[in-house]
Amino acid sequence: MAAWHGSERTLAHGPTEGRIADRLAALALTADDPSYGGDGWVDVYGDGVVEELERRVATLLGMEAAAFFPTGTMAQQIALRCWAGRTGVPVVAVHPLAHLEVHERDAYLTVSGLRAVRPTSEPRPPTAEEVRDLDEPFGTLALELPLRDAGFVLPSWEELVAVVEAARERDAVVHFDGARLWECTSHFGRELPEIAALADSVYVSFYKSLDGISGAALAGPESLVSEARAWRHRYGGQLFQQWPAALAALAGLDRELPRLPSYVAHARVVAEALRKAFTAAGVGWSRVHPEVPHTHQFQVWLPYPAAVLDEAGVRLAEETRTTLFRRWHEPGPPGLAMTEVTVASPALEWTAEDVTAAVDGFLARVRELMRRDG
Repeated sequence: MAAWHGSERTLAHGPTEGRIADRLAALALTADDPSYGGDGWVDVYGDGVVEELERRVATLLGMEAAAFFPTGTMAQQIALRCWAGRTGVPVVAVHPLAHLEVHERDAYLTVSGLRAVRPTSEPRPPTAEEVRDLDEPFGTLALELPLRDAGFVLPSWEELVAVVEAARERDAVVHFDGARLWECTSHFGRELPEIAALADSVYVSFYKSLDGISGAALAGPESLVSEARAWRHRYGGQLFQQWPAALAALAGLDRELPRLPSYVAHARVVAEALRKAFTAAGVGWSRVHPEVPHTHQFQVWLPYPAAVLDEAGVRLAEETRTTLFRRWHEPGPPGLAMTEVTVASPALEWTAEDVTAAVDGFLARVRELMRRDG
């Protein structure tokens, strides 16, 4: 953390190494801006600045209403619970790599008693045919946009429209896990209201792309959002005060949301530079996935142990004050590691040549460590 924080140049953006004092100072600057109502009273159980954030999100997504939630896990499971009650079918069609399955400890299954069916197990979004041909009824189709654990991948706009239409043919409602929906506009060539209009409800996050502190919102019809607020209270999500998260989210909507298309465009430059640099350096096997990123995030795979890559990255940061990658993991065979790259404002100054130079320095340290370890 200290090595990353001390770097003068950073490619892969990460929100977790910020110091408390820095975040407090940034939040104070936000509160001093009259447009955020910092001279007003703190919120109490979701009024004031939290209500303003909810109105802003509903407008941005073209939805009737939105409700603030402390976590996306809570927002998602409540949305699916509400839809199950309304459709009378407690079955959710969901990808096995979806956030609901991989990162939420099966909350919608264990807490709400719902059941899952799988349109596909392939590492890509489901197709219209797969949704249409499911061999049992389902009440809700949950689509994660983008599908993070498959590589932040998205369908084409035409494919997305067809998948939604297939769900409608099955008399199902559609819920978008849109934690990262904010950065999908470039790929789809559509604005947020047109994308959100395909779904019956949409969940969005405030920290994954907008550099917020925490929190999420569930947007949809007024009647659904009202019901979700009741369940939010029952689930323990009616927090006494949430003004820090709400202020940071409003600032992120103003500062980061307009920049996301530039991040997506530059991610494509960075991804191509990484791919060419690994090939030129003679790495036996490597992969940047997708080759052309769909959003400002993508995966990098290298044939080395994660522990070696982690140490090489820290050494590069300590010795050159340049952070190229962050943590690596081995989600597949041993010795084959993956990291996620998020291209945000710190990376915009990086040219393809800068990426190549940093890769060379990184791989030199990787090879030195591999020789040391035999």
